[in-house]
Amino acid sequence: MKDIEEKLTSSAAQKEKIRQRYKGVDIDELDVIPALPQANFYEDQREKRVAVYARVSTDDPRQTSSYELQKNHYQDMVSRHVGWKLIDIYADEGISGTSLQHRDAFVQMIADCRAGKIDLIVTKSVSRFARNVLDCIGYVRQLKAMQPPIGVFFETENIYTLNENSEMSLSFISTLAQEESHNKSEIMNASIEMRFRRGIFLTPPLLGYDQDEEGNLIINESEAQTVRLIFFMYLYGYTCQEIADTLTELNRPSKLGNTKWSPNSILGVLTNERHCGDVLARKTWTPSYLDHKSKKNRQDRNQYRQRNHHEAIISRDDFIAVQRLISNAKYGNKGILPELHVITDGILKGFVSVNPRWAGFKANDYRAASESVYDELVQIKSKEICVDQGDFDLRGFEIARAQFFDTVNKISLTISNDAINFSTLCIRKFNSQFVEILVHPGERCIAIRPSSKENRNAVQWSRRKNGAIIPRQVSGTAFLPNLYDLFGWDLNCKYRIIGIKKQQDDEAILFFSLQDTEVLIPTASINSTDDEGSTPTFDEDIKPLGTKTSVYAYPEDWINNFGNEYYRQAQLLELRTYTETGKWNSQADGTPYNPDPLQLTSTEEIQSGIASMLEEMKQEVQHEHKDDE
Repeated sequence: MKDIEEKLTSSAAQKEKIRQRYKGVDIDELDVIPALPQANFYEDQREKRVAVYARVSTDDPRQTSSYELQKNHYQDMVSRHVGWKLIDIYADEGISGTSLQHRDAFVQMIADCRAGKIDLIVTKSVSRFARNVLDCIGYVRQLKAMQPPIGVFFETENIYTLNENSEMSLSFISTLAQEESHNKSEIMNASIEMRFRRGIFLTPPLLGYDQDEEGNLIINESEAQTVRLIFFMYLYGYTCQEIADTLTELNRPSKLGNTKWSPNSILGVLTNERHCGDVLARKTWTPSYLDHKSKKNRQDRNQYRQRNHHEAIISRDDFIAVQRLISNAKYGNKGILPELHVITDGILKGFVSVNPRWAGFKANDYRAASESVYDELVQIKSKEICVDQGDFDLRGFEIARAQFFDTVNKISLTISNDAINFSTLCIRKFNSQFVEILVHPGERCIAIRPSSKENRNAVQWSRRKNGAIIPRQVSGTAFLPNLYDLFGWDLNCKYRIIGIKKQQDDEAILFFSLQDTEVLIPTASINSTDDEGSTPTFDEDIKPLGTKTSVYAYPEDWINNFGNEYYRQAQLLELRTYTETGKWNSQADGTPYNPDPLQLTSTEEIQSGIASMLEEMKQEVQHEHKDDE
């Protein structure tokens, strides 16, 4: 009890000391040095170098009057204010206020502020200054922090940013301005969506076409000749650069009247579906109304296609062929029209030959090509297991999976989203530097067979180094995304598959079953991150298999077994040797798969068309020179 009383007494004494200290001293004992009074914005007559910022959001000629009125108004305003000197009027026309992109005058004004040329900025309203909250508040704070501080006066809202109580009002009003832009963006997107759903498409100027009073595309025959020449030359094997040089030499005008062509302008003509009479709406979209940066529409938003929307200049089949050639050219295959080939019989029946350098096909194309050789999809049933008398009965025993052992010295391949890497043992199985890769989507299997260098689909999988044969990485940027799509793989992961070699007489093939695929998951993707940094998913005493950058993962159904049942494993190895004819025929050539063959313009017609169009255009140039003389 005594201890408690002593603590209470001590606490009361401390509180009393604090009270006495905060009574302070007599005001008469202090000399107060008063601060300079803040000058009222409207009464301040000190000299100020003033900048005016004006902006109109469109470059419509009708907005010019608004733009000129703003300039005149602020010139008069500055001249009436005592002590103000107009430095410049910074004006952006036809520019949105939600981003600083292309707002060159605004950027220059801020640079002049940093250079000490400006003391005050005057603008009509917060929305004229910026419709982005971060930009608005951020630049106001930057200007205020300069020495001497620079203020911004918003006339409509009567806000002067050097006033201490201005930021709350400015934040609120700039938020409203940003939300107004957001609403306008949503309304515009909804309007565009409604138009597209009803087949009412935007019709920007397009080479080869004019527009009638209703906006319909009407062929302009003079421009259409230029379009035909571009497509025919590309189909005949000319590059975009060669076509651009030819048109520049012929002085052929673009839609905007330019006579100097570039490869990109040629590519723009070649990839515009409107030249074959179709319309594809919403090829790009804008994720954010704040920065206005457009992205290629990869099914992020609805697209609308209308075939035969208007009269075509180029046949649809010629257009499709050109798109395939362009896709192929990205990977170095110039002038080659890609074509799928499928094996129709033998041990590789249903396998589709793969050219890793070819683009233009999708996962469904490979699947359809494989299924095309079967009258009906046949599911192979497991054989009934019988054990001969005197043999060991191994029913119930399992063959341990090879993935649980060292895979360095095994037949294996590792697939990433852009390359295939074979193990050293793989390349030693064939006495060939070149192989052909085949895939069977239905059986989820990849096959590798020897090939000659002359085979269009051949890939070099080995090279010689210091006298030894070592694996060579096979690039497959064009094809491998399709493989990932076929088998439902994650593009961020790598996949390693153990293979087997099957041989009959002098015919040998490597098979890789994708049923038991080892997944290499990036370590970074399986770590969770919180405010304190990266936290491992695994406990400290658990060391997952893998490398420094990847963790090995296996199918969930492996938990309850070590591998396939012995007789099932043996049967799997035999399934590949079975064919209807009983023959391997492992080197059978693939049959072209083309369910809808393109009716292309013949080479002879293209050649004669190019010659006649070039001659006609040269004569036009000569006539123009004579008229100029």
